[in-house]
Amino acid sequence: MNLRHGVNRCAAITGMVVAAAVLTTPQVMAAGDPMNAEPASRTAGTAGTTESLGRLGPLTDLVIERIRVSDDVAASKYGTDSPIEDPKREAQVLEQVRQQADRAGVDPDAAAVFFRDQITASKLVQKGLFARWTAHPEEAPTTRPDLDRIRERLDQLTTALLQELKDTEHLRGEPVACTVQLVWAGATGAARERLDRLHRQALDTATESVCRSGEPTAQHV
Repeated sequence: MNLRHGVNRCAAITGMVVAAAVLTTPQVMAAGDPMNAEPASRTAGTAGTTESLGRLGPLTDLVIERIRVSDDVAASKYGTDSPIEDPKREAQVLEQVRQQADRAGVDPDAAAVFFRDQITASKLVQKGLFARWTAHPEEAPTTRPDLDRIRERLDQLTTALLQELKDTEHLRGEPVACTVQLVWAGATGAARERLDRLHRQALDTATESVCRSGEPTAQHV
């Protein structure tokens, strides 16, 4: 099979998977205008018990949960001097990820690429919510979550995500199969969680390197 044929086959299969996901998850069509949808505000881990479909469902569910936690991060920072962009903190997080990944038997470079995407997705959510709350003050949070407790939850999610990266290493090394499974898991997970446009964009960003995270493309921080 030549490269062009493989790419075309991957695109065709992915298209069928997307169509099937939409047809089997009517919530996608019933959610209305996703950009104007109610912001994700449910407590992470309490949004239901049904997992996203496919072999990458557990990984995708953890990614979505981390994106949900970003809502609390935004609420904890909004109206304070705490910046969304914090390069020093990000570098520390990625260095910790490298060390944990090495101990867990996951390629540190691949883990750093993946978690850099998680950080980027979180900042996307935070910026989007800041803009929403500034434009619509009545939607702004009225309580301020404890950032230390949020970071404890993020640390727990890091451990769980690294385990999923290890468990799915073989699948993620197969581009076509991985892409199909990722699209299926992402579509069903986003529909199940009723993610609005902002959080769907974050999910796309957070899973961008899943099917190529075995490649040593990360830059050391």
